[in-house]
Amino acid sequence: MSKVFGEIRQLAFVVKNIDEAMKYWAEVLGVGPFFIKRKIEFSNYIYRGQSTKSPQISIALANSGFIQIELIEQHDNTPSIYKEYLEHSTGGLQHISSWVTTEELRNKKAELLTLGYSIAQECTIPSSGVQLVYFSTENPSANFIFEIADLMEPNQYNRVQDIKSAYEQWNAETVSIEVGV
Repeated sequence: MSKVFGEIRQLAFVVKNIDEAMKYWAEVLGVGPFFIKRKIEFSNYIYRGQSTKSPQISIALANSGFIQIELIEQHDNTPSIYKEYLEHSTGGLQHISSWVTTEELRNKKAELLTLGYSIAQECTIPSSGVQLVYFSTENPSANFIFEIADLMEPNQYNRVQDIKSAYEQWNAETVSIEVGV
């Protein structure tokens, strides 16, 4: 558990090709099935302090035990933390995430800003209303970001548990399941 941000619940990887990445995770690493949402555009998108046009991304979620794995592919050149990451690497672990309630997210955000942390990106996933705040924690020895998401809200957490249950019952035959935006 991070004493600063909270319990780490997710590892997120930025990839160049989400379909190839899902196949690799499923067939080589035995993680799946992935629930994929394609061509998402965020609402309330703020990148490095500027309200701007959202990037278009696809995300795929699966569990490995209690840890959720997220794969992210950006489809355009809009400025984002995902695009930044790929400009300096070939892909890989880009952020880790803690999950809180909406009220805890507001309080933790204020606390972390008071402690001197800065926000790299924040946004909302329109279809679910999930709020994401990405804190800039990159440095030369650990080039990843810390995300806090309000996934502990009951309606959100039930979907998270459904993904975990799918992993527990997975027979390794299905790599991915498409879900609506």
